[in-house]
Amino acid sequence: MKLTLATASLLAAGCLATAAHADKLDDIIASGTLRCAVVLDFPPMGSRDADNNPIGFDVDYCNDLAAALGVEAEIVETPFPERIPALMSGRVDVGVASTSDTLERAKTVGFTIPYFAFEMAVTARDGSGIAAFEDMKGHTVGATAGTYEAIALEGFIKEWGEGEFRPYQTQADVFLALSQGQIDATVSTSTVAQATVQSGNFPGISVVGKAPFDTDYVALFAKRDEYGLLNYLNLFVNQQIRTGRYDELYEKWVGGDVPSLIVPNAYR
Repeated sequence: MKLTLATASLLAAGCLATAAHADKLDDIIASGTLRCAVVLDFPPMGSRDADNNPIGFDVDYCNDLAAALGVEAEIVETPFPERIPALMSGRVDVGVASTSDTLERAKTVGFTIPYFAFEMAVTARDGSGIAAFEDMKGHTVGATAGTYEAIALEGFIKEWGEGEFRPYQTQADVFLALSQGQIDATVSTSTVAQATVQSGNFPGISVVGKAPFDTDYVALFAKRDEYGLLNYLNLFVNQQIRTGRYDELYEKWVGGDVPSLIVPNAYR
């Protein structure tokens, strides 16, 4: 009888402990605030307007997610290298930060299905002689450290055995270095390349063509053991697509043909 009572007590305590551990989704709803990591030097995905307010595709996406949850959105400006550390340190709840869903990152965080897809473009300094991706061989080039395009570009430099790759902290740093002649070319998303050149903030640079990189699918992310939150985020992305909101935001911030989020021959 004593053993039976002891066992029952332990089971009851275990059940109470499990019930007391709320899912992160519940925590967010209870707090009334959704904290999103967003990169704000990456137009048109994230930037600031003339009044210093966050704007962009990712900003609107976070606002939509917060509205679906019935809470307020808090945009936490997060440079590219700090996106995952910000989540792991508890500064943010989710990442809405144009983050490539790599297998290496998935060892640390949990990713949703893709919510956006990027093609890559080459932007070169006028007078550098670079008119296509292959012309970058032997030149000094750079990109934002830790991004998909930076990893791929550095790989090409090593493969060519010529030239130099320089990593930079932010996208703005890359284009400033390009405009000042510290590097001759960079690879970035086509959205960023076009927006940056059209802004006129970095004179003497031009988009010269596409980079032969795979389509960069990006996903929302949360802590990998928060299954309830990740399941909700996956359904949210699905809803954004099927309701036409994805198309609406793409037209608002980018324009042109909306890229498919289907990976050919992998899933529909």
